[in-house]
Formats: sequence, C-alpha cells, structure tokens
Amino acid sequence: MTTPPPQGQNPFAQPGQQPYGQPQGQAPYPPQGGYPQQPGQPGYPQPGAAPFGAVPPAPPRRKVSFKVIKNVVIVIAVLGVAIGGFIASRDDAKTAAVGDCMHRGSTDDNNPDLEVVDCSSADAQYVVLAKIEGTYSALTAESKCEEKAKDFQYSYTETGDSSDFLLCLKDYAKK
Repeated sequence: MTTPPPQGQNPFAQPGQQPYGQPQGQAPYPPQGGYPQQPGQPGYPQPGAAPFGAVPPAPPRRKVSFKVIKNVVIVIAVLGVAIGGFIASRDDAKTAAVGDCMHRGSTDDNNPDLEVVDCSSADAQYVVLAKIEGTYSALTAESKCEEKAKDFQYSYTETGDSSDFLLCLKDYAKK
C-alpha cells in the first residue's frame, strides 16, 4: 500500500525547483491592485486627456437614389405585364388543337373571345373539329370547314397576328 503525498507539495518536483508555472525569484502573485502604471505606458491617463480614446465617426450611410428606386419599379412593372400577358395568352384560341374544348368569354359576335378550357369543366361550350392555317373570308371558311369536318356548326377565324387560322367548332355535348 502507498501513502499519499503531503498536501501542497509536488511529489515529482526536483529539489530546488519552484512550483510549476511560478517564475523563480519573484513573488508568486502581483500585489493587490496590480503593478503600478508608469507615465507613458498604454492605459496610463495623460494629463488633460479624456479617459478613453477618440471614437471614430461612423461610416456614412449610402443613400439609395431616386433613380435606382425608379429603375427597380419599372423593371418589376415590365416583368408583371410580361408575365400577365403570357398567362392570359396560354388559353386563347391560338393554342387550340383538334379535340380541345372552348368557352366563349364574350357575347359579341364580332369578337367572341374564345379560350381553351378543360372538357370536364362546366364552362366547356364547343369542341374543336378542325384547325386550318391561313386567312379565310366568311364564305371560304364555311367551305373549308365542310371539307374538314362535315358536322361542324360554327367557324371562328382569327387574323392580324403572325398566325392566321380558322377553327371549325360544334356544340360540346357533356357526357
């Protein structure tokens, strides 16, 4: 059985050594209140000086100019119009194909505003029997639709955009 070392002594210290971490020949701790400061040392108050150094001024804030704000608003407005136009044109008569169902958005016979709808929708009024590219008068539209779809009831022509076409339609019978 071993005996514990006496308290306060280092059993591994060699004779004549100071305890670990203590410099030789100096007091083990600084005097109460720390070492006295000498004039000229950092942290020593200079006569007539403020106790703290001067605070540097805050960097100036960058102002956002009216021109930048205006340009951002214009870009957002243009994007909004472009996105709105794209969404509005996705379901118009130009995108119709044979077998699609259509809804008449306006009661004006000169501008019926047809749009593609799902055939299971309650809005489905017509079905596209044929789509023929080109420009047609009312008389030639009737004869072209008779050639392509014998049981058509209505013809719809669209001109003016880069794609002129004729739709041959008939009433959609919901199943």
